[in-house]
Amino acid sequence: MSDLRELFLDELADLYSAEKQLLKALPKMAKAASSDDLRQAFEEHLTQTEEHVSRLEQVFEAFDKPAKAKTCKAMQGLVEEGDEVIKDYKGEAACDAALICAAQKVEHYEIASYGTLCTWAEVLEQSDALDLLQQTLEEEKETDERLTELAESSSNMEAEEGDSEDSESNEDNEPRSKRAQTPQTAGAGRKR
Repeated sequence: MSDLRELFLDELADLYSAEKQLLKALPKMAKAASSDDLRQAFEEHLTQTEEHVSRLEQVFEAFDKPAKAKTCKAMQGLVEEGDEVIKDYKGEAACDAALICAAQKVEHYEIASYGTLCTWAEVLEQSDALDLLQQTLEEEKETDERLTELAESSSNMEAEEGDSEDSESNEDNEPRSKRAQTPQTAGAGRKR
């Protein structure tokens, strides 16, 4: 069990870093969103993320350890990708769809990480930690579902309409290299 405990604490430190990175990334994503609904979703998730950080600190306490972050390279990459989306699509019809796609990649990473920690907390018989982690896991799933709903209700259609308008108005111009990269699959986490 001691090996699993160490592995748990290592992953906990990684996830603590991931959530702290999100605290910096979410305001940028909210600012770049053109839809008020998407902006509000990012702002609300920022508030949730602050609570997620607090819960992770409580999980460290449950293990009698100080909260410490271990740089989460996966989240670094996801945040960098989000920054690229903002740079490449800001002001375009596809921006919100691209932001949702980037945000759902983050949510899926978090869902996998929290799910794993929940399983390990149960094996380690850490019920207080398990309760805290499960609460956050459910919030991450709800955020992912909300992003799917936003993508399906408007963002994907607006991206398609904007792409069609751009094509019609730019028939004589060279096609933009980004056009082939326009995300049409945001909302991939849809329940079937």
